[in-house]
Amino acid sequence: MAPQSDLIDLEKKLLEKEEKLEREKERLDKEREELVHLKDEYREKLQRASGLTEEEAKRILLSEIEQKNAQIVAKTIKEREEEAKRTVDKKSQEILVDAMRHGAINYIAEYTVSTIKIPDEEMKGRIIGKEGRNIRAFENATGVDVDLDEEGIIRLSSFDQVRREIARRALEKLLTDTRIQPFRIEEIVEQTKKEVEKVMFEEGQKLAHEVGVYNLPVEILSVIGRFKFRTSYGQNLISHTIEETKIGVYMAQEIGADSNVVRLGCLLHDIGKVLEGEGNHAKLGADFLKKFNIPDRVLNCVLEHHEDKPFSSVESAIVYTADAISGARPGARQENYEEYVKRLKEMEEIAKTYEGVSDAYAFEAGREIRVIIDPGRLDDSQTILAAEKIREEIDKKLTIPGEVKVTAIREFRAVSVNS
Repeated sequence: MAPQSDLIDLEKKLLEKEEKLEREKERLDKEREELVHLKDEYREKLQRASGLTEEEAKRILLSEIEQKNAQIVAKTIKEREEEAKRTVDKKSQEILVDAMRHGAINYIAEYTVSTIKIPDEEMKGRIIGKEGRNIRAFENATGVDVDLDEEGIIRLSSFDQVRREIARRALEKLLTDTRIQPFRIEEIVEQTKKEVEKVMFEEGQKLAHEVGVYNLPVEILSVIGRFKFRTSYGQNLISHTIEETKIGVYMAQEIGADSNVVRLGCLLHDIGKVLEGEGNHAKLGADFLKKFNIPDRVLNCVLEHHEDKPFSSVESAIVYTADAISGARPGARQENYEEYVKRLKEMEEIAKTYEGVSDAYAFEAGREIRVIIDPGRLDDSQTILAAEKIREEIDKKLTIPGEVKVTAIREFRAVSVNS
């Protein structure tokens, strides 16, 4: 019987605890309701005291927090700006110096020569041919001018350095050939053209691979291969392009710009210099590259690398800077000072020979000449014609890399003074 009574007692105790817990739960629920009621009362009192609704109070509180945070952010930004000002010059110098160091190249440029030595006057006579027919055939086939006035030397003259290289190679072959006649000359020149075209394609491919660019169209590779035979003020274009690309890519990587855009922009920026056509070489190059779906950002690097138009991206500015570093560094360009001054004077003298020209000034390294027109001697249409004639004569008589811009200024002034 004892076990049964124990179970009853235990059951009673459990029931008592349940009743006690239920009463406690009811008490807590009542207190919670009272707390909620008190909270609502205090909220209403606060709203009456402040004259603000709950939403308005929240907005004011958030506004105060934002103002406080804004002051902290502004202070932090100002501190960072001051720190940047202290370190920007030093960091810029470090980036540029490192970029120039990375621009060191191992490429050895081959400069095309314009003179060929001949063993004797008899060989010169064979080159000239009966009544000059051989030399005329050679000039027609190669598109270069041949000067035979100097003893022991044949001098080749042409603004197009590729043509001059073809002529040089072809002439060297003719000097060892026993059959120098117009037909044979044309045959050798055609063979030499194919050889040089192959060389240019291979050089273009090597140049692209050297700077880390692959899968360019064959037509573009063939054109940039002409850089091998092209110089700008004594600086070979392949050397300049490799150097500039290395400098530009390093700068892009340092400042977080798109190094692939810079790489392609540096490689192609001077392609217009080896293309035939009228106009600025930057525009010539961009127009050519558009045919091959080159990205717009790269085309802009080509168009803007001489600041002919404002920079559209940081990559364009980097290509411009790298180009300037490579071209302007000491020793990059080897043009003789006397020859440079002589060319500028010759440009001015050519312009001054024209009727109605009162003065002329050549500048921009010979890329531009300003011509002052006497308004009493030439009208507007005659001024335009004179500018075109001057440009044509400069192109014909002087070897100047790139485009020459002739600006003719005709200004008429009438002054009346009341005495």
